[in-house]
Amino acid sequence: MRWLALCVLMALAAAGCERSSEADNGSKNEGSADKAAPAKSKEPIASLPQVDVSALDDFSQSIWIDMVNELLSPCGDPVSVARCVVENRKCKRCVPAARYVVRLVDEGYSRDEIREIYRVRYDEDTKVKLTHKGSPFRGSPMAPVTIYEFSDFQCPHCRLAAPYLKKIVDDSNGKVKLVFKQYPLPGHPKAREAAKAAIAADRQGKFWEMHDLIFRNQAKLETANFENYAKELGLDLERFRVDVKSKEVEAKVDADRAEGKKVGVDSTPSIYVNDRRFVFPPEQLGEYVREELDH
Repeated sequence: MRWLALCVLMALAAAGCERSSEADNGSKNEGSADKAAPAKSKEPIASLPQVDVSALDDFSQSIWIDMVNELLSPCGDPVSVARCVVENRKCKRCVPAARYVVRLVDEGYSRDEIREIYRVRYDEDTKVKLTHKGSPFRGSPMAPVTIYEFSDFQCPHCRLAAPYLKKIVDDSNGKVKLVFKQYPLPGHPKAREAAKAAIAADRQGKFWEMHDLIFRNQAKLETANFENYAKELGLDLERFRVDVKSKEVEAKVDADRAEGKKVGVDSTPSIYVNDRRFVFPPEQLGEYVREELDH
């Protein structure tokens, strides 16, 4: 089913805690369509043998044809996605990009929405630079797909997203890793202490165990409870108490937040896949990751 969210056009996550009104009400990028439109010197390409469009009715297929003949190659070449495919260009992302457009059309997105969603995924200007150094992660260090999650332990949307993210990593056979970034929101007074407790647990090799306990007990985010969780996990309690109050742990929270602000995080969970903002609900992340692996 199509995700009905206007803020997709703004390349923002459709559901989350504390999304700003400016993000919801901002104008579209008027230049994206011009940038994506190559010169129409040849007849439109109506079919691509490598791309199955059988799920689309005739009207939807006409939209798909228009889009793959308009949108530029995801590798930045000045040719359309369709021409990139038929000319067998070196860009290995053209066939997956054409299939991606099939999915967007099938889910009911308008032409303008498709242009913007495609831009977010493939335009070089929308790529950010994130680092996994010093952050806990699940999965293989050398995985070809990296998911970054900016999360808030008091955010209910983050709690709901957690099992989806874990399943994607678990089912990937080492092809996906998940990097966790702390992003406690000002409106969640208990989130920062929870973040510090998780980092303190990470210093004893038990980040994900603490992560799961905190989300499982999201209604009980108190200092005494964090210490109980530390005991339950078999942590050195004295060391845990010292770390929770340390400047180093405080600095890690601040560093993650600063990194998030730099790339435009304004809500939680904010998810990035291979340095691109993921603009759909977490339930659709698995399919998106499969498309990334197809690249």
